Amino acid sequence: MYAVELDRVTKSFEANTPVVNHVSVKVEPGEFFVLVGPSGCGKSTLLRMIAGLESISNGSIYIDHQQANFLPPSKRNLSMVFQNYALYPHLSVEDNITFGLDVQKIKKYERKKRCSETADLLGLTDYLKRKPRHLSGGQRQRVALARAIASQTPICLMDEPLSNLDAKLRAYMRSEIRKLQRKLQMTMIYVTHDQIEAMTMGDRMMVINEGEIQQIGNPIDVYNAPSNTFVAHFIGSPPMNITPGLVQDQHIVIGNQLQIPIHMFKEDIQKQTSVLMGIRPEFISHQNVQEIGAQSLMVTIDHVEILGTETLLSFEWNETTWHAKWYGQWNVKVGDQVPVYFDHTAWCVFDQNTKSLLQGPSKKNDQQMKVGTV
Repeated sequence: MYAVELDRVTKSFEANTPVVNHVSVKVEPGEFFVLVGPSGCGKSTLLRMIAGLESISNGSIYIDHQQANFLPPSKRNLSMVFQNYALYPHLSVEDNITFGLDVQKIKKYERKKRCSETADLLGLTDYLKRKPRHLSGGQRQRVALARAIASQTPICLMDEPLSNLDAKLRAYMRSEIRKLQRKLQMTMIYVTHDQIEAMTMGDRMMVINEGEIQQIGNPIDVYNAPSNTFVAHFIGSPPMNITPGLVQDQHIVIGNQLQIPIHMFKEDIQKQTSVLMGIRPEFISHQNVQEIGAQSLMVTIDHVEILGTETLLSFEWNETTWHAKWYGQWNVKVGDQVPVYFDHTAWCVFDQNTKSLLQGPSKKNDQQMKVGTV
């Protein structure tokens, strides 16, 4: 197992504007590390620099404790899955999977064995003799994934490898890639903009925006206590609800209707005049699942999505669109007026100017799924 360490890595293209700016992080040996962020944030560029496909403007990259800034990709002992497949059109699926093994002079018996096992895992056994042009987009992506898995290198880099698969296969492949990574004890660095993949697959995740690190941590810690409002909006579906709050008369007042006791927050928050208040949709509940210390508000529902195991509601209040997540199936219609309850222990407090987190919730996400009607 190899460690990968980035020390103040920077990449600039035009006019010295960095697309990756002073990124420093250590990926531990055998760790499944996820880079997540919106399109254009620099995560794929960062992955390509680790692979040796992009040069580094400043900083250093260490692979297995050895500086790798000027090592060619073939000397970095890693494999990579590209978003655009990168298959050889004149080779069969089988030959594409074993191409790297041929270069490494792996014995024919071992090549066949790895190819067979990997093809079976990814559902490619019936396509081994086909050329890439005879495959669908999702099948081509699986071939690219199989090629990286079959190489069994100590480091595997993946650039949105599941983006072209259908929803059912993506869910299956998430768990299979994770199981395989544990079995092979590979150090895996995985790029995605899909927060579900980031939350369910990673040991740790790094949220990036505009080339800069926003937060690094365990997925559930990032979800529960986002370091700033960007992370709060980006991680979570629906995103965290964020609205201004005023500090006055021993309370934080929201929209002249909600009053949260100031003693629940740290002293530096009590000295503020205004803050940003954030709460996850699952902590805006109905009366039947009211939490101790919650405060109610009557709202008009303007959008409903019943997903089977949960119901998503939207409403307008305090010049903000709010989202609530109720576990179970609820008989709520657009235009209904319903009471909602805000759990006081679930609020995040952000600085009005810097947007950074001042205090996370004292409440953890431990609500149980319930079924009910309004």
